[in-house]
Amino acid sequence: MTSRKPLQIFLAVERALFLRELNMKMSVGKAGLFWTFFEPFMQVTMIILIRVVMMGRSSANYDITVFMASGFIAFNMFRTILSSSTNAFIANKGLFNYKQVKPIDTILARLLVSMFITCIIVLMFLFIGFFFQYENLKPENLLLVVFGYLWLAIFSFAVSLVVTIGNTFFTSIGKLVGVLSFGLMLGSAVFFPMISLPLEYQEYLLYNPLVHFMEMIHGGYLYELDTELVDYRYMLIWTIVPLFMGSWLYTKLEKRIISE
Repeated sequence: MTSRKPLQIFLAVERALFLRELNMKMSVGKAGLFWTFFEPFMQVTMIILIRVVMMGRSSANYDITVFMASGFIAFNMFRTILSSSTNAFIANKGLFNYKQVKPIDTILARLLVSMFITCIIVLMFLFIGFFFQYENLKPENLLLVVFGYLWLAIFSFAVSLVVTIGNTFFTSIGKLVGVLSFGLMLGSAVFFPMISLPLEYQEYLLYNPLVHFMEMIHGGYLYELDTELVDYRYMLIWTIVPLFMGSWLYTKLEKRIISE
């Protein structure tokens, strides 16, 4: 009998966990399948409508609908990855009895599920836009937009890894992150481009790494906006540091996480 290689085992585990997580989200049958994609879609739609009603479409020289959709979908992906991963180790503790399943596999599976749902939501918006012949759907720099979403997913995983490890030993961390995530949305340039704010406010908000991701995606999508304020080195630091910290903590604490 030929033994499987580590990569084959890893891929098989991830596939099984991905399908398990997706099945749990859709476990209510057709209603579950509907709400898995429709609920976040409606969240984005409501945020766009509120923004347009409050400020109007003509209050800016860029397409507010496209601006809000591209930004809020990106932030919602970050928030979903973070919130779904926070209790990944605790919720899947029973699976760690199988030596093939490592705790970090559960975070990766939830990351993939969140990215998959985000892709479906993006496709839903594009389909509706094209169906109603909505203009300005074509991004100025498609590669930059896709790269921005992928980089944001990696950043989300890095932060989630640190938070999940901390929440395994101190459950109050997960509750604190849940509260802070709403505040982050208000200060992450989801509702407005940074260029529209006074310089003194820009200076403080640019300390938030999520602002740079939002500016990158918005600047890549809309011709009227740019990525002048995006600091790629700052984004890289905020991606590498938590990724390194989380990996180091995970290596040191893996056995305790399994037995906790």
